[in-house]
Amino acid sequence: MFPTEKFTDPHAAVERVMEIYEHHTALLRDAFKRFSNGEVMPERVRACYPFVRVTTEVNTRADTRHSFGFVSGPGVYETTLTRPSLYANYLVSQFKLLRDNHDVPLEIGVSELPIPVHFAFPEGIHVEGNLDPEHLRTLPDVFDLPNLATMDDRIVNGTYEEMPGEPHPLSLFTGPRIDYSLHRLKHYTATSPDRFQRYVLFTNYAFYVDEFIRMGRELMQATSDPAQREYRQQYTAFVEPGDLTTWNANLDDLPADRALTGIAPARQPQMPAYHLQRADGSGITLINIGVGPSNAKTITDHVAVLRPHGWIMLGHCAGLSTSQRMGDYVLAHAYVRDDHVLDDDLPLWVPVPALAEVQLALQDAVATITQLEGYELKRIMRTGTVASVDDRNWELRDHRKPLLRFNQSRAIALDMESATVAANGFRFRVPYGTLLCVSDKPLHGEIKLPGMANRFYEQRVNQHLKIGIKALELLRNQGVEQLHSRKLRSFSEPAFR
Repeated sequence: MFPTEKFTDPHAAVERVMEIYEHHTALLRDAFKRFSNGEVMPERVRACYPFVRVTTEVNTRADTRHSFGFVSGPGVYETTLTRPSLYANYLVSQFKLLRDNHDVPLEIGVSELPIPVHFAFPEGIHVEGNLDPEHLRTLPDVFDLPNLATMDDRIVNGTYEEMPGEPHPLSLFTGPRIDYSLHRLKHYTATSPDRFQRYVLFTNYAFYVDEFIRMGRELMQATSDPAQREYRQQYTAFVEPGDLTTWNANLDDLPADRALTGIAPARQPQMPAYHLQRADGSGITLINIGVGPSNAKTITDHVAVLRPHGWIMLGHCAGLSTSQRMGDYVLAHAYVRDDHVLDDDLPLWVPVPALAEVQLALQDAVATITQLEGYELKRIMRTGTVASVDDRNWELRDHRKPLLRFNQSRAIALDMESATVAANGFRFRVPYGTLLCVSDKPLHGEIKLPGMANRFYEQRVNQHLKIGIKALELLRNQGVEQLHSRKLRSFSEPAFR
């Protein structure tokens, strides 16, 4: 029904991808409905992902200032695609770059890679929920189920090797890999993938969530102050878990029904997400990742498929220097990776560099929000190495070994998540940064106790969160062309960002 066709218009190519995807997923949904109602399926039901392919015969000289949008040399390049309505603008931009850089047609067709029946239901319907034991037993005989072999991260990790005659990858992620993460995002955060914004804050404390909720709801309220109104109008809605949506009362061109929409979940998800939405998706998402490097890896593994323009870790840390004070900021420019969750994906010998664009935005945001400069700014913020560990009770170990490592690495702060967030940013080619706040100094007798912690949180959370938001707004205003640096791309990269 859909023979492979060549397109020179990126918009037309995306429209064809949508046609193929909608037809094939509708086929699966219809067949599953009949199957679950007791109909005996005489043969296997299979539907496949759409693909895009480009073929080049010459070395094309792309603009060397760009870090993506071109293939590395002559050959055939291909990737499977999914959820084209969610990725429409992204796909148009990637297709346009390929056309501009190579002047070859885009081939759109149906791949041989099956769509698992679970992934044909975008809202995460639990397809086995209403099946009796007999239907559950025969489900794999009728439909394709998720296959881990088609959704690993070998392309991302740079370890993928094509079989003879196989096309080179055109994207970091295959269709099944994206589908897997989109469904996991809904599970972990209780918000739909289309609510996520392209600039992301990660935090490890609920205090930041409470403040973000307060700020988000306040920004949606009508104001008569001209300056405040202009600022608030950049955001269209504030979305909480359960897709609970508060529309911005300062805007005139919103849906007629501006009542609160969505349903709050019966219980909080594992890593709740909150979204200050902009019409073009360039707003700010905040996710409470909880404590530990495993959580940090889990959520960044999945957020990465949305191709955010940048993410920043805002959290608390142990200050290791005698000159630091409670409430001081630490701007990470290097990481000691003692968290271990990414050791098999990103070897420890791979450096995770600081990104100048993000570092400058964070520094400027601290100066703007605190109204400090020069020596006074240097007094409250120190740039240095952050060590991330996988044991929250590291203080209970023999101190000699960790103290030696901290001293040799020149670490000035210790936490459990920052190195993982940065390393996964490096791995997924997502610009990253870290700004931490010193909440205790265990090496110097200032440990985190309830009374001390409560006073600290009251004094610093609001300011720290405002700094993170300001930094992301600065990055957005600079433009994505400057933010997506070549330093995150290797010499042989898939063309898609």
